[in-house]
Amino acid sequence: MKKNTVCSYVVGLFLSMSGMALAQKPQNPIIFSDVPDMSMIRVGDTYYMSSTTMHMNPGLPLMKSNDLVNWELIGYGHTALADMDELNLDNDKSTYGRGSWASSIRYHNGTYYVSTFAQTTGKTYIYSTKDIENGPWESKEFKPAMHDHTLFFEGDKVYMIWGGGKVNIVELLPDLSNVKPETQRVLIENATLPSTPEGIRGGLPAEGSQLFKVNGKYYLFNISWPPGGMRTVIVHRADKIDGPYEGRVVLQDKGVAQGGLIDRPNGEWYAYLFQDYGAVGRIPFLVPVQWVDGWPVLGVDGKVPSELDLPASKGLIPHLVNSDDFSRKEGDPILPLVWQWNHNPDDRLWSVSERPGYLRLKTGRLDRDFLQARNTLTQRTIGPTCVGSTAIDVSKMKDGDFAGLSLLQKNYGLLGVRAEGDKRSLVMVNATTGTPEEVAAISLKQDKVFLKAHCDFTNKKDVANFSYSLDGINWIPIGTQLKMAYTIPHFMGYRFGLFNYATRQAGGYVDFDYFNITP
Repeated sequence: MKKNTVCSYVVGLFLSMSGMALAQKPQNPIIFSDVPDMSMIRVGDTYYMSSTTMHMNPGLPLMKSNDLVNWELIGYGHTALADMDELNLDNDKSTYGRGSWASSIRYHNGTYYVSTFAQTTGKTYIYSTKDIENGPWESKEFKPAMHDHTLFFEGDKVYMIWGGGKVNIVELLPDLSNVKPETQRVLIENATLPSTPEGIRGGLPAEGSQLFKVNGKYYLFNISWPPGGMRTVIVHRADKIDGPYEGRVVLQDKGVAQGGLIDRPNGEWYAYLFQDYGAVGRIPFLVPVQWVDGWPVLGVDGKVPSELDLPASKGLIPHLVNSDDFSRKEGDPILPLVWQWNHNPDDRLWSVSERPGYLRLKTGRLDRDFLQARNTLTQRTIGPTCVGSTAIDVSKMKDGDFAGLSLLQKNYGLLGVRAEGDKRSLVMVNATTGTPEEVAAISLKQDKVFLKAHCDFTNKKDVANFSYSLDGINWIPIGTQLKMAYTIPHFMGYRFGLFNYATRQAGGYVDFDYFNITP
């Protein structure tokens, strides 16, 4: 019996108990984890949502819910945008903070559509399927990359609306393979105007377009960030899709902004939005909507409520993050949907079958540092606090290898084993300052070691502490506290990661026994 069978049972019991504790009146945020740039639809009594994960692979996560509160991953829009150096972490290139950005999800005439764009490739992508949970998917791609676009069906025409400050509209060809020539035009010359008067410079111009049609009128949602102010929701309204549009600020509270409208079968309306919340990332909120004189009025007395009159929340485990003992039965996915690779993986160099019950990460090249290393396997961190832990067999490492548990962002933290000749050391690396520093190193005399990272995002405290164990029972702190920071170069909340890379010779490998995450 594997050591972590008992561990998994204990963790499962704990999660079951914590899940009961979490089953309470839903609180904002509805997801205390990095799920930015949401786009949402309702088909019957089921809700579907797409989001952003940029440089992660697979990308463009898709989720579903029956109540707007409890969401589960059901798939991804793409497994790889392209085979190129930036996406493969080859030749000292990367696509951190780029990759696929804000998406648009739509349902039209029995088909689901999810579109996105990528600065890395300079393209716009549209994926379509009759079965959003099982596929198959059809893919179309074309240039240019339409920034923060919204896909919109109107009769037999298909539109995309996009831009920053100046909002544009264009028709697409009927098969969605490209734009329809000579149809691009300006929809709103200055969509930022309702929040930022003419002549005021700076801030974030209106972007994040999402268009909705309600009772015959068109409503375009945008976000802006006025100089000296906060993230703000702007809505423009028109009687025809071509306008003219009139706009107003509809919410300016706690920086909760960017998103759109969703209705419930009972006739209630909500706005789905997100808030920048430090190192954990950009976290989703729901805000009730009332209709007054044909305008959506967001919030309660203009404020984002802390509680919602919706079904109980059951927590984020196991549907958005989850523990994994890497044991697979026939028919199980090789990797559950909660996992994403940092950039495109090299599928020749990882396995959950070569040693059943373990994740094997092999080295196939030399890398200069952690951020250029291929095949780091990641999951989101969650708030307000969370703990990620693993156990690693390092007996087959080669000279110069470094493997272990990471907290991935530009200012990362690592706890792992470094092989130097026939000796091994347990090393903690702290990149709080933006420059990695080896702050602790102790000799390791055994082949298996247990690693843990504890994250605290309470009130944006944004700190993490690492510890290790030689027996899986007694834990010893190591290194210095990581002060986590959400940086624009990576543009993503911190993620737990399992990593292994070589600095002197390829061909070694390590085996991860499990990954456990607890709230």
